[in-house]
Amino acid sequence: MIIKELRINGFRNLEDIYIKPDEKYNLIIGDNAQGKTNILEAIWILTGCKSFRGSKEKDYIGFDKQVMNIELIFADSRREQKITYGMSKINSKEKKITLNDVSLKHSQKLFESFKCVVFTPNDTELVKGSPEKRRSFIDLCHSQITHGSLKHIRKYDTIISQRNAALKDILIGRYSEDILFIWDEQLANTCAYISIMRNDYIEKLNRYCKELYSKITAGKEELTVSYASNAFDIEDFKNKRAKQMAREFFIKLRENASEDVRLGYTQSGVHRDDIILKINGLSVKEFGSQGQQKSTALVLKLAQAGIYYENKKDSPIILLDDVMGELDINRQNLVYEIVKDMQVFITTCNKNAVEASKLAKVFQVRNGGLV
Repeated sequence: MIIKELRINGFRNLEDIYIKPDEKYNLIIGDNAQGKTNILEAIWILTGCKSFRGSKEKDYIGFDKQVMNIELIFADSRREQKITYGMSKINSKEKKITLNDVSLKHSQKLFESFKCVVFTPNDTELVKGSPEKRRSFIDLCHSQITHGSLKHIRKYDTIISQRNAALKDILIGRYSEDILFIWDEQLANTCAYISIMRNDYIEKLNRYCKELYSKITAGKEELTVSYASNAFDIEDFKNKRAKQMAREFFIKLRENASEDVRLGYTQSGVHRDDIILKINGLSVKEFGSQGQQKSTALVLKLAQAGIYYENKKDSPIILLDDVMGELDINRQNLVYEIVKDMQVFITTCNKNAVEASKLAKVFQVRNGGLV
């Protein structure tokens, strides 16, 4: 996958940005607060995902601007495609999005077409942050390689929200416990699917991460990634089919129904899963140094790119936001080894700190424009 042309106007502080990138390395340089990261963020939201900064959509439009427009032409392994994304400050909820000149109702429709992997300094939260961050990461990664899996995540979120609402209604006497049958069968089937999906991806992730982390540490440390399923035992994934797992989880939901009513929420399910990261058998979250946590986050993102390439026989766009300058030569070289067949965009304040700067096409940003 390669970006051929990029136009941005009105997104945050960006004005009249036009880029024809190199097919390999692209370096975006400039001082802080000039708009470097805004360019990567504009590319990222065309994947149909929310901002990697956690920003609200209404904040995409620049403070002193009324509209914003992004236009991207990219080529995948089959053909050239075009995405446009426009918003107005008057009605920021009404977005104008097209894919190959066909209007889309939701930005999520872009997810199946345009793929990126982004790495930012905040990605250490994958390691030291909440289980929700790790679950979301795994679900995003798997959804990139398996068409339609995202709808199961959304379906589960809807079911669990409705079941929890029903539990509160039962507690105040509005309904009897029998109403939970409406949700429990759906919840069990969706839970089994997502659990199998996560286990399958985490097995791939573990294989990649072991190899990559070993290269960083010259074999002195071993990183392992494992699945802490709330609903199932690890042996269930080896010995049972999805229907049997769903049936057993349905029974568990029924057995826990009265306690769930008392608590007012669903105790069991994939919404309470976690992904366990260990170096030499010790939790990276609890015992890892800052350097180990940063390296683990980097390896997770590189593994994401590698797994996508292995499964789709195509490469995602790689977005590296202000991280390469902080990596030593060994870690930088590992990144370049993994992404050597991919198109890469790197932001930095210091061109000389980035090893690939000699090979890259350079774009300098100042006050939201290119110079």
